[in-house]
Amino acid sequence: MSVVEIHGRLANTAMYYFILLTVWGYWRFIRKQGLDPSYWGALVIGEILLLLQSSVGGYMWVIGLRPGQWAHYLYGIVTPMALPMIFMYTRGRQERPEILMYGTTALLTVFMIMRAMETAALGG
Repeated sequence: MSVVEIHGRLANTAMYYFILLTVWGYWRFIRKQGLDPSYWGALVIGEILLLLQSSVGGYMWVIGLRPGQWAHYLYGIVTPMALPMIFMYTRGRQERPEILMYGTTALLTVFMIMRAMETAALGG
């Protein structure tokens, strides 16, 4: 399996994983619940997945495999920063408003991953 294929499959995995995090987060919000240890753990796994995806992308850049559009770099850098930024903003609180923020951040992450996939065609 090539590094390009691994990068693409990690993107698909991250997209579907963050769709599940979105649904789960909104479900908890609707049920008037905050964050619990299970959701925290799932967020950590999602962050690790995003960091792995970005690391593979960085490796591809080093070996000369470049995306067709410069915006792909932006998505690869900003996407893994979203969850830590929300954590810093909420200062680790775990109440109902915070689950809405994390669920919405997961949804925005899905959109950023999809956009990154659109800008991923290899260029020169």
